[in-house]
Amino acid sequence: MTTSTLRESNTYLYQQVINLITEMRVNGTLQAGQKLPSLRNLSNSLSVSIPTVKQAYIELERQGLVLAKPKSGYFLTQQNKSVQPKKARLPSKPIAVSRQQLIEDVFKSIHQTQNLPLGVANPVAVLPITKTLNRTMRRVMSVMGDKALFYGPVAGYEPLRRQLAFSYMEYALTLGPDDIIITNGAQEALNIALQSVAKAGDVIAVESPCYFGILELIENLGMLALEVPICPEDGLTVQDLQKAINIHPVKACVFSSTIANPMGCVLADDAKQQIVELLEKNDIPLIEDDVYGDLYFTEKRGTPAQKYSKKGLVITCSSFSKTAAPAYRIGWIATHKFSQKCVQIKRAMSSSSSHMNQITLFEFVRTGDYERYLSQLRSVLLTNKSRMRNKLQQLLGDNARISDPKGGAVLWLEFDKSINSAEVFQLALQQNISVSPGTLFSPSNRYQHCIRLSYGLPWDDRVEEGLNVFASICLKAKHNTNNL
Repeated sequence: MTTSTLRESNTYLYQQVINLITEMRVNGTLQAGQKLPSLRNLSNSLSVSIPTVKQAYIELERQGLVLAKPKSGYFLTQQNKSVQPKKARLPSKPIAVSRQQLIEDVFKSIHQTQNLPLGVANPVAVLPITKTLNRTMRRVMSVMGDKALFYGPVAGYEPLRRQLAFSYMEYALTLGPDDIIITNGAQEALNIALQSVAKAGDVIAVESPCYFGILELIENLGMLALEVPICPEDGLTVQDLQKAINIHPVKACVFSSTIANPMGCVLADDAKQQIVELLEKNDIPLIEDDVYGDLYFTEKRGTPAQKYSKKGLVITCSSFSKTAAPAYRIGWIATHKFSQKCVQIKRAMSSSSSHMNQITLFEFVRTGDYERYLSQLRSVLLTNKSRMRNKLQQLLGDNARISDPKGGAVLWLEFDKSINSAEVFQLALQQNISVSPGTLFSPSNRYQHCIRLSYGLPWDDRVEEGLNVFASICLKAKHNTNNL
C-alpha cells in the first residue's frame, strides 16, 4: 500500500494503518510473533505522524491483534482461525409467521435503561450527531416559524424528495421528486411497498436469516413467508432464488439489496443484476431494503438494485434512521411504477410525516454535513466491529462461528445445537444485558442456536464487561447441556 493510497481514503489515517497491517496479516506478509516496524520507521514509510501510528498500534493491542513488549516493541499475536456461520437449506414450503410475542419481549428489554443494549441495531449511537441536528433545527425554526410545525404534503417535503432523487443520479437512476415518497421510517416504507404489490395470503420470498421487522410486517398483513438462504460471505444466490420461484408461487420479494441484516454480507452488483433480471422475467416485484447501504466497509457503496430494473418492478426503501436520527422517523420509498399507489396507501396510513424533521434533514444533507458524518460513522463502526469480533473470538474460541460483516452494525453468532438462544436471552437479561435470539430471524424456528449482537454503541468498560458476562453465559449453557 502506497502513501498516496492512505491519503486518498475517506477513513481516518490511524484506521488506514490498521487496515494495512490487518491486510498484511491476512495475506501472510506478516506472521504471528513477528515484530512490527517501529513507530518512527512506519511513520516515515507511510508519511504519517508518529502519534497516528501509535494510535493504530494501541487500537490493535486493544483488539488483541498486537502485543506490546516493554523496551522491545510491538509484535503480532497468534489469532484463532475465523469461521463463518453456515448457510441454511432451502425450506420445503412457505409458512405463516408467528413472532410477535418474542419480538415484544426483545423490544421491552431494549428500552429498559439499566440494560446493556447489545440487542438493538442503532449505529448512530456510536457517534451521535445531536448538536449538529439541534443547531440545524433551530435555524429551520427561525426561518420557517410556525410553518415548520404544520402538516406537510402526503408525499413529503419537495426539496428533500428532490435531494434524494438527485442522489440516485450517481447510479444513473432517472428518478424525479414525484418518484420519492417520504415515510415514517423504513418500516412504514416496507409496509407500504408490500401493500402496493401483494395481498393477504400471497407468498413473499425473504432472505434467511431475515430482519425480524420484515417478518412481523408479513405476519400483520396476513401473508406467507418463504425463506431463501443466504451465504455468509456473498449473500443471496440467483440459483437458490431460481429454485424457490420454480417451486412456489412467489408474489413478491423483500431482500436487503446491499448489506444483509443480520449476516452483514454484501450482495455484489453483478449478482444483484442477475437477481433483478430473473425476477422481472417472471414479473415478480422486488422490494429492496437498503437501510444499511451507506454503512459499507468495502471500497465503495453497493449499487441500488433499482438501477438494473427494466420493467420498473423494483421498489427501493431506505431511511435516515440508521445513518443520522432514528427518532426523527424519516424514511422514503423510491419507485416510478408504484408511486401513486404508495401515496394512496401512505395517505390512508399516516397522512404525512413530520414536516419539521424533513426540513431539518434536508438542510443537514444539503450543506454536506451528512456525507462528512457518514464517513466518520463508518470508521467508528469498523473499529467497533473489529473490537467486538476479536474479543468474542478470544472468549469463545471454537465454540462459536462469528460473521465478518462488510458493513452495518451487527454480528451473527452461530453455536452448536447445545445452545438455546431464547434461554441465553433470558439468562443475559437477568444480568442486565439485552441480546437478540436467532429464532427471531426465521418464521420456521430456525437459528435457535444463533444470536445477533450489535456493535453499534459507544465502546467502553461496560461493553467489555458485558461481553465477558455474555460469553460466560453461553459457555456455561453449553457445559450444562453436555453434562445432561
